[in-house]
Amino acid sequence: MTSSALVARRLAWLAAPLTLLVASAAMAHPGPLPHTHGGSFFAGLMHPLSGLDHLLAMLAIGLWSCRQAPALRRTMPLLIALGMVAGAGLAWAGVPLLGVEFGIASSVLLAGVLLASLVKLPSALGGSLVFAFILLHGHAHGSELAPGASAALYALGFVMASVGITLVGRLTGSWLMQRDSRWLRGIGAAIAAAGGALMLS
Repeated sequence: MTSSALVARRLAWLAAPLTLLVASAAMAHPGPLPHTHGGSFFAGLMHPLSGLDHLLAMLAIGLWSCRQAPALRRTMPLLIALGMVAGAGLAWAGVPLLGVEFGIASSVLLAGVLLASLVKLPSALGGSLVFAFILLHGHAHGSELAPGASAALYALGFVMASVGITLVGRLTGSWLMQRDSRWLRGIGAAIAAAGGALMLS
């Protein structure tokens, strides 16, 4: 078996369980998380990790960012934090955004496509796109704040978790780029497939 065929086979194995996981998730956001073991902060910290759509989107953005211009790479954590807080602020102010769940699923699909194609975007365009993605995720996080919980602590938790996932993705992407970019393309294709499944669920 040739090396390219072996890589393709491994990527197929990678994509299969990810797609099955997504297809089995009928609801990406079942409701507010219980505020236990640390209250609002813990709930906010765990929310991006418990929702597959949020986890995949942040991971894909982090992986994709490793090939972008230095200016965009440096500002990515700030964009993530600002987008999250802005989206949550809109939710807490009672400002609705149409099609948030569909938009979040679309962001997973598009982030996966960006990663699979390894496309480099101008920093302004790439930053605006990421901010728009994250705004939707922040709105979803904010709308699931439990009654009586501290909005500030909850926001601190989900911002820290989201930025952390993105940074892990960027470090992982840089490591993979030094070895074989086909792994990044394959992961991007798997995430895009997961986003497509989320859109249909």
